[in-house]
Amino acid sequence: MFLLFLLYLFLMPMFFFFIIALFFLPYGFTIYSFITLITVPKQIWRVAKSQNIKRNHAIEHATINVLEQLAGHHLNISGLSREDGFYIAGIQNPEMVEDAAIQGLKLLKQGNCQLAIHRRCGTDIAIANFLSALIFLILLFTTGMFSLLNIIIALLLSNLISPYLGEYVQKYFTTSCDVANMEIVGLEFELGRQEGATMLLRHFPRGYFIRTATY
Repeated sequence: MFLLFLLYLFLMPMFFFFIIALFFLPYGFTIYSFITLITVPKQIWRVAKSQNIKRNHAIEHATINVLEQLAGHHLNISGLSREDGFYIAGIQNPEMVEDAAIQGLKLLKQGNCQLAIHRRCGTDIAIANFLSALIFLILLFTTGMFSLLNIIIALLLSNLISPYLGEYVQKYFTTSCDVANMEIVGLEFELGRQEGATMLLRHFPRGYFIRTATY
């Protein structure tokens, strides 16, 4: 009996916390949705307006695709593109990373532009977030209800649509196969930790920076 009483004391606060969280979740998701509608287009536009970032983004994806083809399965790899190159984290062997980058660029130059697309790109995640936010707000203004059901519908629809839309956005906005004059000029260690790096780079996993140049 005493154990049942203790269990009751432990479960009841959790139950009430869960109910309160469910009640406030739609309101929090509404705020998140408005923020996402502003931030995601800005992220896409930042990449889309820079031809160098788009080219390096394509080579980054090609590098990851080559590494995964060599491994024969998906790898836990992170990538991040800049104007002068791109980061790769998750592979310990620097020679393997550099060889994959050289091979990936070579394949892109040969017209294998499908290697510039990667299904687990941050673009796809951003598009999924944007779609879920947009669909939720449409449902909210249509029904006038702050409903948990609207969140579930928005998440389900965004997961169905985002892979296709994300691939389209990658192909036409955030990557470029125009890499004929690009070259890999070197590999450097853990530049994400260098002094003066942006906040994003300081929190990027330890890895390698593949520097590129246009001739």
